[in-house]
Formats: sequence, structure tokens, C-alpha cells
Amino acid sequence: MKSDERVATNLRTLLILEAVAASDRPLSPTEINRDIGLPKQSIHRLCQTLVEEGFLIREVSGKKLEAAPRTLRMARGLTTSRHLNIARHQVLTSISAATKETVNFVVPEFDGMTYLDRVETDWIFRIELPIGSRVPFHCTASGKCYLASLDAKQFNDVVGTIRFEPRTPNTITSKEQLQSEIQVIRERGYAIDNEELFRDMCALAVPVNDSDGKFLAALAYHGPTQRLNVETLVDHLETMREGAAKLAELMR
Repeated sequence: MKSDERVATNLRTLLILEAVAASDRPLSPTEINRDIGLPKQSIHRLCQTLVEEGFLIREVSGKKLEAAPRTLRMARGLTTSRHLNIARHQVLTSISAATKETVNFVVPEFDGMTYLDRVETDWIFRIELPIGSRVPFHCTASGKCYLASLDAKQFNDVVGTIRFEPRTPNTITSKEQLQSEIQVIRERGYAIDNEELFRDMCALAVPVNDSDGKFLAALAYHGPTQRLNVETLVDHLETMREGAAKLAELMR
């Protein structure tokens, strides 16, 4: 392949990934091509190459495409350069100082929520979920915060993959229970984990959204029930919302 042809192919590949990233649902090659304008054969060939290389995956029907974990990792790397990591961590540090508890920055992955950054409380007695930990959607404040950001179809698609395993006596164990909880979260704008993931731990999470209102991550804080409960968690709700706004500004 000649140099100019290679550059053109690379640009087209980036345009395909950009189109997929901008969409809130899987797209067919024809839909991806709407603003790119490639010949039909070319768009299908490039999409297939991206699937084979692990940048795109096919949804259940096999007709539409969405970002694969490799693309998500690449995108996260691009948005978490060193200076942004430092600035984000400083925001978490200030929130932890205000709440006196552990604060987490959590992002959605294919099989749950992943802890991307955190600041630990100074208390000796604390609950540790180190960076890289992955937790379920249905029984965590951050996971439910993410689910509340989805429209009806997206919610059903994600919930259809959830195994409602009871982690504690308080864990939500059915789609109907979860739908009811998500509706409450949408109305009040924050999510609570009331000893649903671990006994004797509760948490509160608020969304970090982009300028279009699209969910980017959850900002959460948690602690043992010896110090916190579902009533006192909201004492720091305004601090959490202000922190989420600062994080959203950093990521723009």
C-alpha cells in the first residue's frame, strides 16, 4: 500500500471509530457510513478489519457494531493523560477531606463498574476496593448510577445480561426491583448502596456527565455502617455534586 493510500485508510478508520464512539447505540456499517461516504464495499471491509483487530464487536444480531474493550481502553488512555490524572486525583482528595471517607472514580465496563481512581480515608477501619476492582451494576451505588443514565432500550439490553446474585440480604435480585430503584435514582439524581454489595458498608454515587449530558463516570464515596448510614450519606451530597461538576469540566 502506498504511503498516501495508507494515510487515507488510517483516516477512514478513525472516522469509523469516531462515529461509533459518538453513538449511544450499536450501528450498522451503512449507518456508520452516513457521514463518511465511502463505497459500500470499502466500509464493510474496514469495519470487518476493525472487528478482526478487536476494536469493534458485533451485537447479538451480528448486523450492528459497537466499541470493543480494546477501543474503550484506548479512549480512556487518551482522556487520562498525566496532568488530567493529577487534577482528577486532587479533586478526589478534596472530597475525601470533606467527607472523611474513601472516594472513588468509577467507570462502566462490559461486565461491571471498574475503579479507575480512589483516595483512601485516614480511618484505620475502612473497606478497601483497590484501583482496578470490578463490581456489579445492580448492587453498587456507582453501577446503579450508570444504569439510571440509560434509556429504556439500553437499560433492558444491559439488565438482560445481569446475573442477580445476592451478595447480602439487601441485594436487589430481580429486574422489577431494579427498575423501581432506578426510577427513584433518576428522580433524585444520586444512587445509594444500602449494604447491597457488602454487609456493613454503604455508599453514595453521583454521575459525572459530559457537556451533552452523557454519562462518563460515577463519583462515589463509601464507608462502614459504624460511621455512615443511608440518612447521613446525603449530608455530603452537595460536596459530591460539586466534585462531579469539577471532574466533568476537567474531562471536556
